[in-house]
Order: sequence, then structure tokens, then C-alpha cells
Amino acid sequence: MNAIHYRKVAALGTEIFYREAGERHNPHILLLHGYPSSSFMFRNLLPILGKDYHVIAPDLPAFGFSGVPDPASFAYTFENITAVIQHFIDLLQIERFAVYIFDYGAPIGLRLAMANPGRITGIISQNGNAYEEGLSEGWNPIQKYWYDPSEANRDELRKFMTAEFTAYQYREGVSDQTLISPDGIELDQYFLDRPGNMEIQLDLLKDYVSNVRLYPSFHRYLNQYQPPFLAVWGDKDPYFLPAGAKAYKKDLPNATIKFFDTGHFALETHADEIGKEILLFMETIT
Repeated sequence: MNAIHYRKVAALGTEIFYREAGERHNPHILLLHGYPSSSFMFRNLLPILGKDYHVIAPDLPAFGFSGVPDPASFAYTFENITAVIQHFIDLLQIERFAVYIFDYGAPIGLRLAMANPGRITGIISQNGNAYEEGLSEGWNPIQKYWYDPSEANRDELRKFMTAEFTAYQYREGVSDQTLISPDGIELDQYFLDRPGNMEIQLDLLKDYVSNVRLYPSFHRYLNQYQPPFLAVWGDKDPYFLPAGAKAYKKDLPNATIKFFDTGHFALETHADEIGKEILLFMETIT
């Protein structure tokens, strides 16, 4: 097993914690987590990829062990978080890289790809959505808040930050519940419960509409540049439907789409299988 290193670097004034595996001279892979997780979700994948690749997995601002910028001076939008991660990869001198996008990491990673098309060697999407057909009915209360940002609609979304809902995201769609380690659930909830974090997360849910509005731009980027693309998708995800994976074929006819019998956090149950698919994919692009 390859060693995993735990580091921090200041990017645009925010301390970014990240996990790193593999030798720097190897091809780079950037792993971007989602909500409400952190780079901890990649703990089983890092050793698999680190043997042949240089892998970095940052915690996004206000997630995991990264710093929490003051909302009074830092607007919690996906555009601003992307700017921090852009500075992060520039500081680490990651010139060309494949990007693994999951959940919130998808609009961030695709923004990075649009801004750095010549630096992207490939895209791996694990339940990382970029098409409206991928959004399930579970998004309905969030969409209601987008178009009517009242306090009542904001308060309705507070249930998404409860321990019960965090566990639901991990467990829904998983046939063998004994494969779900409690560590990720408990760690995610610990960070969600930090003072002030609920308001930050509500701000990000409100801003998620900016990602949906960018979908046509994401599609144009994919269609124009045709980055090598692999989807590894938990097909029982209650929030990002299999149709979202299949939709990538509209712009990327050569995309490889693989489904797994699991839920949203597919790495919790299928890290070995997904790791194998990523290694096969990386062999074709590096």
C-alpha cells in the first residue's frame, strides 16, 4: 500500500487540507469530493491509484479539515470555491491532470475544465451530474428555494443537514448495509454540526442553480474538446439518476459508462471495482 500524505496550503487566503498519494513525476489525478463529504471519501481509492499516479484530494473550503472563510467576506458560491481550487492546483504546479468529479465536485471540476481545457487529460464522473435529466425529484424542495428564496423555503432545507439525512445519503440504494462504514457518516455530520456551517450549506444549496444554468456551457465544452470520459455511477443514487450518466453520451459519443449496484457514495461499497475501471481508463489517456 502506498503512503498517503496529509498536507495544507493557503489558497486565496484559505487553508486547504489535502491528501496526496503517489510520486509527483507520475500523471496527475485531482479528486473532488461532494456534499456533505470531504477527501476522507477517497481513503480507499487513494492507495489503488497512488501506485501508478500522483493523486491529490483537497477538502473544499468549509468542508473537512480545510479552513472556513468568513461569510462576511467570502460569498459561498460555486464560482468562488472554484477560484480557490484553481489557485490550489496552480500553487501545486499541477499542469496537466485528469479530474474525478462527484456531486458538488462536478460543477467545480467542469468549471476548472472550461477554464483550463489544455490541462485536462480526462474526466472521471462518479455520480457527478451535468444534465437536467440526471436530477431526481429529491431536488424539488431545493429547486423551490432557487425560485422562491423565502425564509420558509430556506428553513425547509435544514432537514438536509440532520444526522438522519446524512445517514440516508450513505445508505439509500445499498443492498448490503454491512458495507457502509459509520466513519464517513459520523465525520460528515461532525463538520456539518460546526457553528455557522448550516447557513454556509444553505447558501451553497441556493447557489446550486448557478450550476444548472451553466449546463449548456458545460455541454459546449464537452462537445468542443471531447475530453476522454469515464462515468462510474451508483445506479441507486436517490439524487443523481442513471439518466444523468447516459446523457453525457449526447456530447461525448465515445464516453465509457459503467453502472454499479449501489447508491450515492459508490466508493463506500465499490472502491475496488471503481478503482479498476479508473486504472483501465487512465491507461488509455496517459
